[in-house]
Amino acid sequence: MTNNNMRNTKVVTGKVRLSYANVWEPKAINGSEPKYSVSVIIPKKDKKTIEAVNKAIDAAMENGVAKFGGKVPKRSAIKMPLRDGDLEREDEAYADAFFINANSKVAPQIVDQDCNPILDQNELYSGCYGRVSITFYAFNSNGNKGIAAGLGNIQKLEDGEPLGGRSSAAADFATKADEDFLG
Repeated sequence: MTNNNMRNTKVVTGKVRLSYANVWEPKAINGSEPKYSVSVIIPKKDKKTIEAVNKAIDAAMENGVAKFGGKVPKRSAIKMPLRDGDLEREDEAYADAFFINANSKVAPQIVDQDCNPILDQNELYSGCYGRVSITFYAFNSNGNKGIAAGLGNIQKLEDGEPLGGRSSAAADFATKADEDFLG
C-alpha cells in the first residue's frame, strides 16, 4: 500500500497468546479454501496493542469505503475483528482478554525472539506466547460487510500451557513403568 491516500492498517501486537494455531498447514473450514489461521488473545491490560488495533480498524474502514457504499459505516452495523473474550468465549484462556481471528492463504513466517526461523512444528503451538503482525481490510461478500484480519508473521516469545487438552509425552509418562500406580 504505497498510495498516500491509504491509511496504515497493519499492527504488530505486544505479547499475546496464540490459540487455534493452524500455522503450519492450511486448513479448510466448512469446505472453504484452505487457510493458515490463529486466534490472537490480547490481554485487556495491553492498552497499546488495543489502541493500535482500533486505529488500524478505523483506517481499514476508511480505505474500504467503496465496499460500504461510499460512506464509513458505524462499527455496530458491520462485523468487527476485535472481539471480547469475556462475552464471546466460555474458555479461561480468553478471560479478561480481547481476541482476533486472523487468517491468510500464504504461510506466515514463524521466528524466535532473535528472528531466526522456527522449523520445528512442535515449537509454536496453541498456548504459547508471541507477537503477531496483522493487517486489517474491509470486505463485502454476499451481504456480509465488515473488517477482517489478515495473518502476517509470528514471533514466538515464550512457552505457555498448551491449549486444547493436549499434554506432552513427558507429562503423560512422568511415572516409571515399573511403579505400581494402579495399586
